[in-house]
Amino acid sequence: MVNILIVDDQELMRDGLATILALRPEIDVAGVASNGQEAFEKASHLRPDIVLMDIRMPVANGVEGTRLITSAYPDIKVLMLTTFNDSALIFEALEEGASGYLLKDMPTDAIVQAIMTVQSGGMVLPKELTAEIIREMKRSQSADQISEVPEIIKELTERELEVLNKLGFGLNNKEIAKELYITEGTVKNHVSNLIRKLELRDRTQAAIFAVRYNITNF
Repeated sequence: MVNILIVDDQELMRDGLATILALRPEIDVAGVASNGQEAFEKASHLRPDIVLMDIRMPVANGVEGTRLITSAYPDIKVLMLTTFNDSALIFEALEEGASGYLLKDMPTDAIVQAIMTVQSGGMVLPKELTAEIIREMKRSQSADQISEVPEIIKELTERELEVLNKLGFGLNNKEIAKELYITEGTVKNHVSNLIRKLELRDRTQAAIFAVRYNITNF
């Protein structure tokens, strides 16, 4: 069973989501909070497996809440909740250690699947939002910034670069395998190798790397 903490400043959304998810046998709602600061304080004693974190809140928003929690409790995973394409804040949250993001109006089954994906060590980057994040990054970066790809990228093989490109679009191993006509096991090995070579923490950081340095245009 996955223990979760739900964070949203809107009581109706917060309590409604808690009620719905509490009905699922694989989910245990450990508690709720109304902002990032309260989420951090509750996480300290509830120690949930996953925090479902709204991105726009008063006092401390989802980005700040994510930073506080992932810095103090790296074993607690954070999954961002948003109702619109807020690319800049989503990207900031990912940089602070969030394991992905999803829309609040997604079907309950999709939200539960996202929770289980994160719990198993995966990341959640919905394709409909990933493209918008990439566009936002290109708008916010200058041509010089985009071209400043670290020398360490030369350590990657051509196939690892292709896999990194797909990670930047939020594809999972099965989808990458299908697009590159290789096995899932081979994809997994390539992901592990490129994370090690680029000295990154996980798949999410690899996806951020791909977007920041325009590998998604590879």
